[in-house]
Amino acid sequence: MSIDEPFRAVYRVINGQEIDADIYLPKVGRDVREAICPILINIHGGAFMLGSSDMVNRDQINDCLGRQWIVVVPNHRLCPQVNILEGPMEDCRDLLLWIHRGELQKLLLRDVNCSHVVDLDHVFAFGTSSGGTLALSLGFGVPRPVTAIFDMYGPSTFSNPFWTTKIPTLLSQLPSHLTDDFINRVFDEKIVPIKGGVSLEGQQPNGPDFADPRQAYALMQIANGTLMEAIFPQGDWSRIDPAENISAHFPPTFIAHGIDDEMVPISLTRLDIWSQNNFDIKVVIGWTA
Repeated sequence: MSIDEPFRAVYRVINGQEIDADIYLPKVGRDVREAICPILINIHGGAFMLGSSDMVNRDQINDCLGRQWIVVVPNHRLCPQVNILEGPMEDCRDLLLWIHRGELQKLLLRDVNCSHVVDLDHVFAFGTSSGGTLALSLGFGVPRPVTAIFDMYGPSTFSNPFWTTKIPTLLSQLPSHLTDDFINRVFDEKIVPIKGGVSLEGQQPNGPDFADPRQAYALMQIANGTLMEAIFPQGDWSRIDPAENISAHFPPTFIAHGIDDEMVPISLTRLDIWSQNNFDIKVVIGWTA
């Protein structure tokens, strides 16, 4: 196997289902006997119900490879067949544990036969949109948090009234022919999917494909303000809400969020919570296009 190309590795098996990740390795010169590489866990977006590892930004990956980082891009099980805690969040946390246990290093030595050395003291998390939220979840509720987190426009609180409010501009874009029978076909998938549709971050120029029950279901929940019920029905949100789990032990974190974002409003970063904790490691920035 050429180390110039990403390869896929299974990091978790649950109920007989394999959960995998794409591993990107930086190029190492022939005269380098050991390349000690930080790790970046790069998590895709998609409202916890859509997306896949194939949809992460390649320019971002190449930038990290140029810095001699190993980039790990996981798939995770998608809601609503499984809730956010037991699906996406648990999978990403298990990936972090898999890396810290040394399984990635064993894999590189066994299957790739390369000179890359995993730097377990520098394992970082990055994600966009819902992937940003999942990156934040690697800062709490785990035996060993990541070293630092970069969250791009990912919600960091679930207590904001936005989550239960209809979005008129999005509702107006939904086709009138969508029915509950059609969108509920998403539950016909017998195995919890780890890939689905688009990530809602512009990869599909013509927008979501409403002929796909999964994409139609996700957009319907967001538009109607019922996303929370779809991804964590009757759940204890304090267990998964990043803003409710800030502590002095939380990793250094940078949140980048556009002030004109309508799909994920900047208010969902809970600027007051992050700034009032007085942690020098917390930085929030907003921008306009």
